[in-house]
Amino acid sequence: MISLKKILEKLKKFYHLKILKRRYYRTGFCAQCGCCCENIYVRHNGKVILNEEEFENIKITDNYSFYKHITVIGKDEFGLIFSCDKFDKEKRLCTDHKNRPSICKNYPSEEIFSFGAQLQEKCGYSFEPIEKFDEVFKRVSKQPVKCFEEVK
Repeated sequence: MISLKKILEKLKKFYHLKILKRRYYRTGFCAQCGCCCENIYVRHNGKVILNEEEFENIKITDNYSFYKHITVIGKDEFGLIFSCDKFDKEKRLCTDHKNRPSICKNYPSEEIFSFGAQLQEKCGYSFEPIEKFDEVFKRVSKQPVKCFEEVK
């Protein structure tokens, strides 16, 4: 007989994998290190902002107030790196935490891994795979191998 705990775990896994389309569980807590407020990649329409000209155009055309509070502090191979003007560097806290935007409320999201970024060592959050490697391997190994015919 399957225990209630196992049923709930299977429902949780199904919800995250199939409905939310996630591959990782976010675990942990905010350690209030401020690293996420000082080194931010910002996605707009699903893509990381790549250059300052693009950012200026977005600020003009998009009415999202968050863009008024971030400053470009650098650039790397992934895109522009921002810092939030509402971050108090001495206290290591947000000066407007109650009204913070969704990018802050949802940090960290697994999308940061999609372009190779990592959480800072001081961050209290971590990610763990929803499906363990052996589960994926077992599922995939049951699928028939498809042979491709040569194109003539």
